[in-house]
Amino acid sequence: MPRGADDHYWQEPGLPSVFKHTLLDKYVPQFAGMTASRIAAKRVVFLDGFAGRGRYGDGRPASAERILRMAQNQGEKGTVAWTCFFVEVDDDDAALLTAVVDEYARRGVSATAHHGSVLEVLDDIIRTAVGCPLFLFLDPCGLGIPYDRLIALLRQERRTQWPPTEVLLNFSLEAVRRIAGHVGSKRGFEATRARLDEALGGDWWRAEFTGGVTDEAVAVVVSCFVRQLADDSDMAIVSVPVRRAPWQKPVYHLVFGTRAQHGLWAFGDSTAQATEAWWATRKVRTTEQEPGTLFPVTQVERPSLETITSHALAEIEMNLDLLLREYPSFKVVDHTTRVFGSYYGQVRETLVRRAIKNMHRDGRTSSDGIGHRIRELIVARPQAETARRSGISS
Repeated sequence: MPRGADDHYWQEPGLPSVFKHTLLDKYVPQFAGMTASRIAAKRVVFLDGFAGRGRYGDGRPASAERILRMAQNQGEKGTVAWTCFFVEVDDDDAALLTAVVDEYARRGVSATAHHGSVLEVLDDIIRTAVGCPLFLFLDPCGLGIPYDRLIALLRQERRTQWPPTEVLLNFSLEAVRRIAGHVGSKRGFEATRARLDEALGGDWWRAEFTGGVTDEAVAVVVSCFVRQLADDSDMAIVSVPVRRAPWQKPVYHLVFGTRAQHGLWAFGDSTAQATEAWWATRKVRTTEQEPGTLFPVTQVERPSLETITSHALAEIEMNLDLLLREYPSFKVVDHTTRVFGSYYGQVRETLVRRAIKNMHRDGRTSSDGIGHRIRELIVARPQAETARRSGISS
């Protein structure tokens, strides 16, 4: 949630929330289905550490209720048994959240609402998740849990490849900009700066703002945090900027961590779907606000889908060609970010199938791009090329 998630925020979902909610809707059920199916209990544990009210004033579901609906749906189908924890520190928000959670608990969903800090219940949740997949969704209004506690969880308590642990963090750029303004200011409060030290794992970020709070400095802090988190957690980490409008600065980054290439692939495809939902919602709202406009603002702001597809397809083909120089054959999911390159999270996985088919047509791969699951497709060198290379090596 953004800083200052007040009554106005809870009237209806804003565009950043549309993106975030679609991402959760598309990805989290996949995580649950892919992971819980591999254990006898078919159980997954989910934590929403900063859950807010759970539902908007207009009756639409916020993040917490969306998760509850997923849990109910998969539970009724018998595919996944969810154990859900929702935490909220604000008194009024916690009361509303509890009412929403109780509704679903009465329907058979294993869900608990806790009024207080996520740190108060984190140890119990980790114990509950022993032997089960665990998904951590940490979406604070400002700063999240202390960095050292997060790393202890990811690197020690949940350090193994299996059962898997994944995390989705709201990295608030508004909080960074606000607190960074205290650097070098005589009126700045050291206690405020120390809170960001705690959230980022040290005071290293301060040096970036000695010349003032700039977009470049904020971008450096984000990239350094992502790199540090990847190193310290031993996870693959990617981040996605979330904006209120195309020309505005990002409000926050959603930082995702996983130890599975399949998770990385599915998250990227889900992010692309969330981007489509963001643009579609913006178009609808712009049209409602400016009826009769000949050229909708979204038509001017966004490159055509054909242009995006053409550029992305060319880059994906190039990336596959480069991988074929290194490997006689490979499964695309094993090289997720290299396959998509700069278009990771921006385009759907279907473009990978198209790229392989184009390469097959041109004789650049013996693979035809046919297969039920795109991520499982194998790309191989042309047979003549493979034979030639084998002759050289012998």
